[in-house]
Amino acid sequence: MLKITELSRKDIINIKNGAKLGAVRDVHVDLADGKVRAIVLEGPKRYFRLLGAGGDIIIPWEKIKTIGVDAVLVELD
Repeated sequence: MLKITELSRKDIINIKNGAKLGAVRDVHVDLADGKVRAIVLEGPKRYFRLLGAGGDIIIPWEKIKTIGVDAVLVELD
């Protein structure tokens, strides 16, 4: 079993291009069956926050390929 706090400490990496996507900010859970449907990453910050933050990145659970000790590997186009 994996706690959300443990998940939030892992790097999220896209295996398509090696990009580090950010930190887990939240999860989407289907209350009907109790399954996690997506992870939510904090969007990219803008220069000195003058222009605000970017939008959150929502990654469907099906796009997660591996949850390792230090990182979560996802496959996004």
